[in-house]
Amino acid sequence: METHRMKPSSSAIPHIRIVGGGVAGLILATRLGHVMGSRGTAQISLIDRSPTHVWKPMLHTFAAGTWNIYQQQVQFLVHAGSHHFKYIPGEMAGLDREGRRLRLAPLRANGETIADARDLDYDLLILATGSRANDFAIPGVAEHCHFIDSQREADAFNDKLRTHVGRSFLHGDGIRIAIGGGGATGVELAAELTRMVELAGGYGEVDIRSRLRITLLESGPRILAAFPERVAASATEQLRGLGVDVRVGVKIVGADAGGYRLESGERIEADLKVWAAGIRASEAVGNCGLELNRARQIVVAPNLQARNDDAIFAVGDCSSLIPEGAERPLPSTAQVANQQALHLVAHLPSWVSERRPVPPFVFRDLGALVSLGEYNAFGTLGRFGLFPGGFVEGRFAQLSHAALYRRHQLALHGPAHAGLLWLAERLNALTQPSIRIT
Repeated sequence: METHRMKPSSSAIPHIRIVGGGVAGLILATRLGHVMGSRGTAQISLIDRSPTHVWKPMLHTFAAGTWNIYQQQVQFLVHAGSHHFKYIPGEMAGLDREGRRLRLAPLRANGETIADARDLDYDLLILATGSRANDFAIPGVAEHCHFIDSQREADAFNDKLRTHVGRSFLHGDGIRIAIGGGGATGVELAAELTRMVELAGGYGEVDIRSRLRITLLESGPRILAAFPERVAASATEQLRGLGVDVRVGVKIVGADAGGYRLESGERIEADLKVWAAGIRASEAVGNCGLELNRARQIVVAPNLQARNDDAIFAVGDCSSLIPEGAERPLPSTAQVANQQALHLVAHLPSWVSERRPVPPFVFRDLGALVSLGEYNAFGTLGRFGLFPGGFVEGRFAQLSHAALYRRHQLALHGPAHAGLLWLAERLNALTQPSIRIT
């Protein structure tokens, strides 16, 4: 297999380019900015099409309108100025690996071209481009379903949702929502949508909660296939208690403007359709000449380097790593992405300056949690958790789930800034509606 090794930098200071400002990408840019950028030992750049970062596990709450997206987003340009890295708006279009150039597609907004196609030189490239749901080429899904993989998509769905809620208030219309995929995103979205409509009913004289119909469709024998069976069973019982029609063992074979078609011939009518099944890496990584798996994720070595180019690392959902002795790759979760980012932060400075090898990444399983919003939460604590392997639910599980995001904020902003953000959030909760209604 052809291998492109890292060459000495053509400039006095090496360029480290990070593509993707998600969980892993922004942690890397922030921490490497402090460790290397502030000392002039490397120039750190973060490339992302969006001007803002949001924590992806919260996207379903923004889509439902139960959290204010504008209070939770991080402005890349402002954050970069405070953390010794450079933000470059753009989207990766391809790589010239031999020439060490990253190709960016033209950047457009509101029908106008903001920046033409560009090439950026790099000495070290870190790909953290994330993933999105996989439509599996099912007819009509891409054209007729909402995806909740980005802030823009969450906003678009919320706009449609508020329109249907308004019609229900004014005309008594029903609100029929069908979600394809019973993983964590689909399950958590179903609960948050129920909560949103429940709270919206409190602002009027009509109980629109009774007009909501949510159908959750899963092709497997149970929802939450990546979780232990007890978690899946508890979540199923809770959702059904909220009125969600949980359907398992059903295969979606098509979608159109009015709903989903099932393999059995049954039709699920829906005003809003969400697709939250499967996973695939972004299209751009498929044009890099790197080794990919079936989900088009970059297959990486144990130290997170691309297998056929040691000047490229890949982390988070866009990468695939099967640990030694394991049969399956690590899950595509924020927990894995965060730990991989911190692993590179700890070892890349000495790799760049001294060519000291980056050691293999070791994942510490802290458990998995699924939140049903204000209603409940369920999960298990991993081998390195407070109660190894234990099942948790209720308030403790809810607080543990909320703590995941708080730790992310701490990692990005530090205790003082994060504390002010939490205070502002609490004050806003006292003065602002609990859901997005405009």
